[in-house]
Amino acid sequence: MCEGVQMTRALAAFAVFVLMICSPAAASGVSLTGAVVNPKSYSMPDLEAMPQVSLSVTQQTGSGPVSHSYSGVLLWSLVTAAQFKNGPGKNSYLRHTMLVTSQSDDYAAAISEGEIDPKLAGDQVILAIEKDGAKLDAPQLVVPGDSHAARAVQTVTSIVVQ
Repeated sequence: MCEGVQMTRALAAFAVFVLMICSPAAASGVSLTGAVVNPKSYSMPDLEAMPQVSLSVTQQTGSGPVSHSYSGVLLWSLVTAAQFKNGPGKNSYLRHTMLVTSQSDDYAAAISEGEIDPKLAGDQVILAIEKDGAKLDAPQLVVPGDSHAARAVQTVTSIVVQ
């Protein structure tokens, strides 16, 4: 009887361990790499400690229109803190694209520098850490100017600047 209880406890502990390492909340965070001077990784607490932007978005989905409110960090703030590496040539500072991806499902979206640069379009694209007042397990890319939520990367794990 004692061996059965010990085996049950061991299996329960193993199941908790597997859930911890496989959950989005346990992910190592968001890495920002590529054509930047200061590559960095951000954990959810890092993102929570940064200045937040709140916005409400209504977008089309495969299930019809949805409306949500989000709070998070401007993508522009993250990439400018990392400092772009500009290549040679005229207006090279305008040629950057951010590829935002999710390791969990290989979903990706591209955001151009011109979309988020306050001197140009200045769209408030964010890495949301809250949705409708509830904390998210992992950051979500929110592109408020899009009429369809096709670029809404759910579990952001990587931002690669090109």
